[in-house]
Amino acid sequence: MHQSDHAKAMADRFRELVEEAGDSLPVGHYDELKLIIEAGIDTALLEVMGKIASQLTKMSHDIQNKAEFFN
Repeated sequence: MHQSDHAKAMADRFRELVEEAGDSLPVGHYDELKLIIEAGIDTALLEVMGKIASQLTKMSHDIQNKAEFFN
């Protein structure tokens, strides 16, 4: 599931919970909640991708160092 779809599903589920409790919020609030959730997902993904990029950089340096040792 893409971030936007996942964020929409979470906001929709929150709307269901609010409505089941007998309350309601303006539609714009749910749209804003979706954007907030999507931004949080994007931030988490960027953090993970940054860590992976750092690990790959370290691995490439290690491989290069080992290759130079064997030459």
